[in-house]
Amino acid sequence: MTGQFVDRHLGPSPDELDTMLAAVGYQTLDALIDATVPEAIRDRAPLALPAARTEAETLAHLADLADRNEAFVSLIGQGYSGTITPPVILRNVLENPAWYTAYTPYQPEISQGRLEAILNFQTMVLDLTGMAIANASMLDEGTAAAEAMTLLRRANPKGGDVFFVDAECHPQTIEVVRTRAEPLGIEVRVGGAEAEMGGANPESGGVFGVLLQYPGTTGVIRDHRELVTNLHTQGTLVAVAADLLALVLLSPPGEWGADVVVGSAQRFGVPMGYGGPHAAFFATRDEFKRNVPGRLVGVSVDDAGRPALRLALQTREQHIRREKATSNICTAQVLLANIAGMYAVYHGPDGLREIAERVHSLTRELAGQLATRYELLHDAFFDTLAVRAPGRASDLLALARAAGVNLRPIDDDTVGIALDETSTLETVLRLATVFDADRAAPAGGIPEWAQRQSDILTHPVFRTYHSETQMLRYLRRLADRDLALDRTMIPLGSCTMKLNATTEMIPITWPGFANVHPFAPADQVEGYTELFAGLERALCEITGYDAVSLQPNAGSQGELAGLLAIRGYHHSRGDLARTVCLIPESAHGTNAASAVMAGMRVVVVKCDDDGNVDFDDLRAKANEHAAELAALMVTYPSTHGVYEANIRDVCAVVHECGGQVYLDGANLNALVGLAKPGKFGADVSHLNLHKTFCIPHGGGGPGVGPCAVRAHLAEFLPQHVSAAPYGSAGILPISYAYVALMGGDGLARATEVAILAANYVAARLRDHYPVLYTGPGGLVAHECILDLRPITAATGVSADDVAKRLVDYGFHAPTMSFPVAGTLMVEPTESEDLGELDRFCDAMIAIRDEIRAIERNELDVADSALRHAPHTAADVVTGAWDRVYPREQAAFPPGVDPADKYWPPVSRIDGAYGDRNLVCACPPLTAYED
Repeated sequence: MTGQFVDRHLGPSPDELDTMLAAVGYQTLDALIDATVPEAIRDRAPLALPAARTEAETLAHLADLADRNEAFVSLIGQGYSGTITPPVILRNVLENPAWYTAYTPYQPEISQGRLEAILNFQTMVLDLTGMAIANASMLDEGTAAAEAMTLLRRANPKGGDVFFVDAECHPQTIEVVRTRAEPLGIEVRVGGAEAEMGGANPESGGVFGVLLQYPGTTGVIRDHRELVTNLHTQGTLVAVAADLLALVLLSPPGEWGADVVVGSAQRFGVPMGYGGPHAAFFATRDEFKRNVPGRLVGVSVDDAGRPALRLALQTREQHIRREKATSNICTAQVLLANIAGMYAVYHGPDGLREIAERVHSLTRELAGQLATRYELLHDAFFDTLAVRAPGRASDLLALARAAGVNLRPIDDDTVGIALDETSTLETVLRLATVFDADRAAPAGGIPEWAQRQSDILTHPVFRTYHSETQMLRYLRRLADRDLALDRTMIPLGSCTMKLNATTEMIPITWPGFANVHPFAPADQVEGYTELFAGLERALCEITGYDAVSLQPNAGSQGELAGLLAIRGYHHSRGDLARTVCLIPESAHGTNAASAVMAGMRVVVVKCDDDGNVDFDDLRAKANEHAAELAALMVTYPSTHGVYEANIRDVCAVVHECGGQVYLDGANLNALVGLAKPGKFGADVSHLNLHKTFCIPHGGGGPGVGPCAVRAHLAEFLPQHVSAAPYGSAGILPISYAYVALMGGDGLARATEVAILAANYVAARLRDHYPVLYTGPGGLVAHECILDLRPITAATGVSADDVAKRLVDYGFHAPTMSFPVAGTLMVEPTESEDLGELDRFCDAMIAIRDEIRAIERNELDVADSALRHAPHTAADVVTGAWDRVYPREQAAFPPGVDPADKYWPPVSRIDGAYGDRNLVCACPPLTAYED
């Protein structure tokens, strides 16, 4: 296979593979795999996939698919708008591996660049919405609205069980809210908010919250001030889904009483991508800050007192609170939030006003012309018009399509037109011709009461970087503060930080994929349709399942989709009492959170001393709850990094008791080409395309979590777990390309090399750090857990100390304290060559030698380089050196080339300080001086 893509994807050369095999104690890769993977689950038939294509062939094929998506001007609106990504941001963020290969900033000392970019996003959202707290992004507007619903219910527990959704909300948002509400026992009512909820004594009682759209989906701008006041008087809370560009000119919801404001930042420079990925936003009042779903970037200090950024409050709350978590959101849309935030930085307040005013001016121009022949439903609008044409709506839609323009069919008699940043006067003239309208003076617009009076984007970051030179250098400066996969191995267990090949990434910015509206007519997206079908076939073949939904736009949403399918299946059989979900105590925290969101009750199953599911405890609890058993959620290979040989028996016990088996696909990188979950007993899995199938992590998102099911569950796959029909369709070409480039044999080879790499690391390190869990022969799957607990007990050196010391060696830390507190979980993947694997192992061994000095009582842990790590350049070159170890040891530990040294911008960050003194927006410069 020399010269083929598979050789570029796999890190080790053939000679390096031989060296690694010798270290593990096997002569051939086949022998290692036979010894590692239980025969009970092995599928030895080659994957029935097309032969691997070359990079040139793959790009040509994808170009053909992109060309088959027709490039219409889409003025459909409905929460999706044409936009222009500034080229300096396109090239230096979206297409830059320094940004798209970064991991979630759980290690903040090496993430200060992307954390600052997210803080810019949060600040932008706060300024435009008029709220006090904003998070680091959500998956899309629909799911953000659903999260608003659940927050309002928690905040208003005595308000009843009804959530009222105004009919002017986007249709897809309404459907997502309904999907999420039903298993939680929330009744969703849809109607006219002013008519049904207005006044001091509405007829409908028991309403804990109301969702409004601003402007409405048909474009209307309504004065909600009195409504919100009355709702608050009667004890009802209010969420508002808002348009960020409109808020540049409109009075923000925070100024007229909203409790939560959500929406999409897509039109701030993020391509439509046939529905995603897009960064949604979530902003709320200060009193709700500890209930905010997802991630929140806050300002803290490092141990030298320097300002430093970190994730605040609910970082990975699913793993901390599990079934008590308030949300299952684990992945945000950080890469897209960074683009949107940088769009605001680059344009600044004046540039955003210019864009908003131009869009609004063109809309008023069009309104004036259309009003000469048609009734406009609203005279107060920002960028969207609802044109009433009784009996002619379908004809007008057809005429517009003939002119290369997609409009929105609101109903049989009404057409919607939504202008955007890409619209021009020519767009208006083309539409006037379609509607046979006459020239006339501009009409309608933003009423005086709705016009924004408050300033926006006052922080200097939004008023500085407006030339390309300034912006280019700002982006480079932030990227240089971070460690991403383009600079170093990221050995995170359970997160599969593998190569995101350039060939896979190139097509996503092509107009044929990037500029397609998610509600464009189906006959305009033949290329996407073929791509989806091909990817679904491949995923079914790889997993052994019968059907796949590509809609879930994160692993957490894939989990929820799978559990909702199980719920629907049981309900269809009249088994309404089946609500118990068995979950091993080692499981990902999102499993428990997702189960609760699906209306299930979590019962925890023990694990044995080897990290496996305790089969006796499982059987006992399955039998105990047989009449009410809905599902077992199990991760395979286990979260502990081993193949459990009795997985078929585990599945059989659950099936015998009437339950279904949900197999978490987080560790699929250890199965592809070797075993198929759908064939060894599982009924449903979600698949993390941002792990096994090469979609990059993007600093914490985007993710894609398709849900794969056996045939009997296919009809119960939910249709509205995300806002767009195909979720984050715009990045599916990445995984499609990966499968095409690797072919069946290449995918299997990747799995085998990943298993070898993990066992090589375990073999090199087990004499220095105990490997906590192993299978037969001391072998692990695709990851291994290094147990630091004995070291901590003997010396006081913690997993955190080792993680921070690795920064001085230029490495991102492994996964810390998950699934076992006080451990490090390492997953090298198949993409790292032997030199990088050895560099990591050498660093870990050198750190162990520093620990041994503490064991020998040569120094106290509090005085060690481990406890003071990481070391900034300022730490080692400024002022007197009063530490017991030399500067050289701090800055240039063994194996670190001074010429290639990574210098962290801050030293160890005080997390507790940041939580006690929460600031989630760019603070004024005086704050830094203080």
